[in-house]
Amino acid sequence: MSDYVPITCVDHDRLELAVLKRRKLYLRLRDGDGWTELDVLPLDVYTQAGAEWLRVITDGGREITLRLDSILEFREI
Repeated sequence: MSDYVPITCVDHDRLELAVLKRRKLYLRLRDGDGWTELDVLPLDVYTQAGAEWLRVITDGGREITLRLDSILEFREI
């Protein structure tokens, strides 16, 4: 993933803390030409194939994986 743009260390730490404490998050994500919003339970933050990823469960119960540089904004809910 040579086009991956790392997020700040502070944001990475905040995501890891949300995983450890099992805190639900609101996410605003880059989605094609626009953005989308999700409320999620974060499960894991990890590195693979030269990028960083967040594995989550959505409010609808789906497990999905998101590239961290697609997250425009996040906060605990």
